[in-house]
Amino acid sequence: MRILLSNDDGVYAPGLEMLARILSENFSVDVVAPDRNRSGASNALTLDRPLEAHQHHNGFYSLNGTPTDCVHLGISGVLCEKPDIVISGINAGANLGDDVIYSGTVAAAVEGRYLKLPPIAVSMLGSHPDNYQAAAVIIQQLLADVKHLNLAPRTVLNINVPDRPLEDIKGMQLVRLGHRVLADAPVESVDPRGAKRYWIAGAGAAADCGPGTDFYAVQEGYVAITPLNVDMTQYSGMDNLSQWLENLSD
Repeated sequence: MRILLSNDDGVYAPGLEMLARILSENFSVDVVAPDRNRSGASNALTLDRPLEAHQHHNGFYSLNGTPTDCVHLGISGVLCEKPDIVISGINAGANLGDDVIYSGTVAAAVEGRYLKLPPIAVSMLGSHPDNYQAAAVIIQQLLADVKHLNLAPRTVLNINVPDRPLEDIKGMQLVRLGHRVLADAPVESVDPRGAKRYWIAGAGAAADCGPGTDFYAVQEGYVAITPLNVDMTQYSGMDNLSQWLENLSD
């Protein structure tokens, strides 16, 4: 099995290096990652300029683009052999609940949805995790039998791991996404030349975070695994919306 690794923290991120090192023990691994931190890039593609790739001494490729750009070029065979599966991470910081909308980590995995094996996004709690190796070993264990996993096409696995040593992780839980409240307002500042600038505030606090959610699982010391569906159609709303449109035309 050939694995394409990417991330949104950049090609020098320790989580990426650890994941590549552990998975290389059992699989063929190629790495294509952004040349800098692109957290929050979501599913953006770079369409206004050409992209430039650079191969580093360790064999990793970096790209002056988004996480989605990296996987887009990687699965096409432009920079390396075509992979069987895409894995994104290990991200420094969780991607829970509504985070998946903005996450470059999740977006990189989503771009691997065309392959036979389900792509995986893996994140670890904390901005500076100490236990990347634990998360890498967990992914290695999951990959051992991933070929027998039967999921609907274009399913993405979003995995969040507590920042604990492997022996302190209680197990794995299959959970749904929770939800956050609205983020705080942007922070206004003024630069030395008098121009206004705005810092985007951090994510909102967890609101829907009870048992059965990804927030709750990781808080209790479990690995949270959530299948994501790329099809964003809300089928439950089709009938009501159809009736509403009919009433408008009356």
